[in-house]
Amino acid sequence: MTVVKINAITVAPERREEFAQRFAARAGRVEAADGFEGFELLAPNDDRNVCLVVTHWASEEHFQAWVSSADFRAGHAQHRESGPVGTASEVWSFDVLEAVGRED
Repeated sequence: MTVVKINAITVAPERREEFAQRFAARAGRVEAADGFEGFELLAPNDDRNVCLVVTHWASEEHFQAWVSSADFRAGHAQHRESGPVGTASEVWSFDVLEAVGRED
């Protein structure tokens, strides 16, 4: 069963561009991770300050393997080296009960 992991990160509007640039420059290794199904980086278009990093995984085990991997650590090196862009972060987890496909 597909699982969705959402990292809800509070980012001040004046730092949102830096936030997006860090994701654009990330190692990009998640795409090759076993069980990875998709990624979206969402920024609010209203007065909210929470950006969402949405990933889809074939299973919880696949996600946990990614989080434990050297590729995950490499992809998050900017955060460790330059400090966080966000002021708060919370990871949400969901099982997909129903989905309607769409082509990108």
